[in-house]
Amino acid sequence: MIDPQRYPYLARIETPDDLRKIPETELGEVARELRMYLIESVATSGGHFGANLGVIELTVALHWLYDTPVDRLVWDVGHQCYPHKILTGRRDGITSIKKKDGLAPFPKRDESEYDTFGVGHSSTSISAALGMAIAAQRKGDPRKVVAVIGDGAMTAGMAFEALNHGGDIDPDLLVILNDNQMSISENVGALPRMLARLMASRTLNRIRESGKKMMKRDGFLWRFAKRWEEHAKGMFVPSTLFEEFGFHYTGPIDGHDIPLLVSTLRTLKELKGPQLLHVITTKGKGYAPAEREQIEYHAVGPFDPEAGLVKKAGASKPTYTEIFGDWLCDMAAADPRLYGITPAMREGSGLVRFSKEYPQRYFDVSIAEQHAVTLAAGMACEGAKPVVAIYSTFLQRAYDQLIHDVALQNLDVLFAIDRAGLVGPDGATHAGSFDLSYLRCIPNMVVMAPADEDECRRMLTTGFLHDGPAAVRYPRGSGTGAAITKELTTLPIGKAEVRRRGRGIALLAFGAMVAPCAKVAEALDATLVNMRFVKPLDEALVLELSKSHGALVSIEDNAIAGGAGSAVAEFLNAHGIQTPLLQLGLADRFLDHAGREELLAADGLDASGIENSVRHRFGNLFSVPVLRSAI
Repeated sequence: MIDPQRYPYLARIETPDDLRKIPETELGEVARELRMYLIESVATSGGHFGANLGVIELTVALHWLYDTPVDRLVWDVGHQCYPHKILTGRRDGITSIKKKDGLAPFPKRDESEYDTFGVGHSSTSISAALGMAIAAQRKGDPRKVVAVIGDGAMTAGMAFEALNHGGDIDPDLLVILNDNQMSISENVGALPRMLARLMASRTLNRIRESGKKMMKRDGFLWRFAKRWEEHAKGMFVPSTLFEEFGFHYTGPIDGHDIPLLVSTLRTLKELKGPQLLHVITTKGKGYAPAEREQIEYHAVGPFDPEAGLVKKAGASKPTYTEIFGDWLCDMAAADPRLYGITPAMREGSGLVRFSKEYPQRYFDVSIAEQHAVTLAAGMACEGAKPVVAIYSTFLQRAYDQLIHDVALQNLDVLFAIDRAGLVGPDGATHAGSFDLSYLRCIPNMVVMAPADEDECRRMLTTGFLHDGPAAVRYPRGSGTGAAITKELTTLPIGKAEVRRRGRGIALLAFGAMVAPCAKVAEALDATLVNMRFVKPLDEALVLELSKSHGALVSIEDNAIAGGAGSAVAEFLNAHGIQTPLLQLGLADRFLDHAGREELLAADGLDASGIENSVRHRFGNLFSVPVLRSAI
């Protein structure tokens, strides 16, 4: 529970209704306490940090001025939603964020009526808010709709699609562009440069706002002033992009100045038509280490607020992301045709070293997954060997490009797919639960899933040297600690590896599921196969095992529907093979946030759960005693 002595204002705020009872002159104190409470809370539990510190004042001003949840407030991505959650009835549970049965790390509709739209992926806010505004207007509902989008999220094409539509139909909608010059890492591209130039346009804004106070909104003077404004912007502001889209532009203003925010928002709240307010904020505002090291403090584990983040000793086992980053540099040294592409995930996907060693062959395309994939396709057309480093959940956003621009033309693009399977604390929006299903059905694709770190490196080499599209999908975190082969060696495509010969049952394990299945195979005296390839499947081995074993079991950390086990089932069915098959994988539901191991256990994909499922289904096929761990 919150300490009312330390937080006298915040302790009184259970909902925004309580916030609105506080005088405007005291909102600065609310913001100060909210910032202190956020620092203390995230230091205790970990979570997204820098972006949340940057929107403290904006969150307070919005909930104080607008009648939420009647008025709709739509957050983009959700990295900045912690202050919103604290002010909307979830204050005392904020340290449970990302934990099993705790608060979700992003806005979630079934968690609170104040979370008007569920998010996790970038650049959806304007489209969602526009839809809400249209629906409200058609019903004659006077509610206000506000979308808050960061300058990083504004680089995605979807945001501009929404602006293009919204400016054409003239809805009553306010878009707040929260400009802190950062995404997870530094923003890149032409739009951030334009916004930086806009920050220098305060002279124009002072002239414009002063002039508005001296004339009415109708008549000759007003029409003349509007025409003058359009021409004047050409002198003071390098671009009138947003107004050309049909949104009246206001700003830039200081996003940490509450009186200015409230005054500006109060004016915009009464205006009709599409409005865009440009606010300038600082990621990590109010906590000096987070202001200095904005990338490191984007998301953090528990830490000491007095000391800040402390560098930990190097892990004994490298992560799959690190394996990929080292491989990328090694392969780039060996083959000048290699180009690395990432949609704004340099740190997360392991491209920091590559970006420094090969800057002319490194391309961060901002939050633009569709563009990233088709950019790679274009490179491949000219003989390059592009590698697209992307999270499984984000590749979903470029599915049409994957099919139409790469696979259909059989172009030579390698997809290094990080965060495959269950990622844990970030929840369902970030889970890589579907990639085997959506990749396996695409013609020309080679799809691989490594069992350990060394196999990941070899598969990356295999996919890179393969003539055509290929994908290597690997999980978050470390592997088994396998020794890494420095040479760039390949694997025979479509060939699995028998790791243990047993009897009765054959376990066909894909990727990260090989490790827990090794324990099960020993307990059941079963055959264990590291399948390696989801597509093409090692059909010859599956055929041999179906004849020599009483039953087959497929195990994957992907949705059962359409996944690797489905590939086995389709092969058996096509050949009229009657050998029983048990398919183990992720159930047909979205899994909430929790630790990765907790989620795997919940779906029966830990060693104990796999053994129990096999015993329950095929107990008559072996005479091995039940382990104590079995149910």
